[in-house]
Amino acid sequence: MQPIHDVDVLLLLTTAMAAKRRPAELIEIMAAIDLVQGNIPSEDKLSDSLVRLGTAGLLVQVENRVGLTATAEGLIKLLPRKGEYDQRLFELRGLLGAFQPVGEASPVSVAPAELRTAMLAHRSAASTTAKNLLMPKPKPEESQPRPGQRQRKPMPKARKRAV
Repeated sequence: MQPIHDVDVLLLLTTAMAAKRRPAELIEIMAAIDLVQGNIPSEDKLSDSLVRLGTAGLLVQVENRVGLTATAEGLIKLLPRKGEYDQRLFELRGLLGAFQPVGEASPVSVAPAELRTAMLAHRSAASTTAKNLLMPKPKPEESQPRPGQRQRKPMPKARKRAV
């Protein structure tokens, strides 16, 4: 698959994150992109990337949802599970560089207007107090003792009674 764009790698990883058990909606993909990169690329770049990944046989469109093919799932399984997002993107870029599509598949055609609508919906949802389930839980910096749990004095040794 030549050439490989940064948006292609980002879109494939975030689609894998958003489409765990079923094809993902566009707003779910936008939330995953926001989580991984912090900003969302333009809708034209995303639309072109969807077409490229679809014709390479890595993404498939089911109604208004986008999912991974079996080939793409195989690439994602080769990535390190515990790695940071930057490391996973780097590894996936290398795997896509070595990937040779078997034939041309049907492209995933999503209009830039639909992507723009999903971006705006994600931004409006992010400004509310609702939880984004894709966001990782914050980890405490240091383990703090629980309140009310203090060190207790040991019990005195039992005295032997004289009988």
